[in-house]
Amino acid sequence: MCAHVLVAEDDAMQAELIRRSLLAEGHTATVVHDGSAALDAVRRDRPDLVVLDLMLPVIDGFGVCRVLRQGDDIPVLMLTARAAEDDLLLGLELGADDYMTKPYSPRELMARIRTVLRRSGRTADGRREDPVVRAAGIAVDPARHEVRCDGEPVECTPAEFQILLALAGEPERVFTRRQLLQCTRGFDRASTERAVDVHIMNLRRKIEADPRSPVRLVTVFGVGYKLSGGRG
Repeated sequence: MCAHVLVAEDDAMQAELIRRSLLAEGHTATVVHDGSAALDAVRRDRPDLVVLDLMLPVIDGFGVCRVLRQGDDIPVLMLTARAAEDDLLLGLELGADDYMTKPYSPRELMARIRTVLRRSGRTADGRREDPVVRAAGIAVDPARHEVRCDGEPVECTPAEFQILLALAGEPERVFTRRQLLQCTRGFDRASTERAVDVHIMNLRRKIEADPRSPVRLVTVFGVGYKLSGGRG
């Protein structure tokens, strides 16, 4: 998926690094350095995704996200050097689709961008695709908040749903517990990395024929978990 991405980052070096990484992935990019310019660029260019630094001048990232969510569904990936949980939760509650704390690797940022674009169901020309994410016989519908396994409905808690959505969005990718924990922010405030294991155990009961010998939601020892079985 090639997309047009708006990068709102006041650090010129960081912004240029993100821009070059996006171009290497086949995307196009517009870079702005303050929140007012970000809102102007959204109205003018209608990007497919906004990479939004929280600490912007003029209007900060919280303010930009708040305005965007008053009448727009453009996906937002927040970048922040402020790792305080309250800040991260506020960003998600304002409608950010994902967040990353600084410092981060460009490779991980590009992977997150791919996932957010896939979840949003946007094509390069801004049209909406089928938002259902399918992998390993599992269909995750973020619009309806529904999960089906081999065609049968599966009841999931909000935290389980977000974990499964992330795993299904990138089948065969190994997610660490910390990465999966980030998926539950805003839905499971008391969650810890060990609580992710509990969510995985509960999901296996729901999607595996034999939860004790999982073939879909598998453990990669010493690393984390992945959804195995490919797309579809």
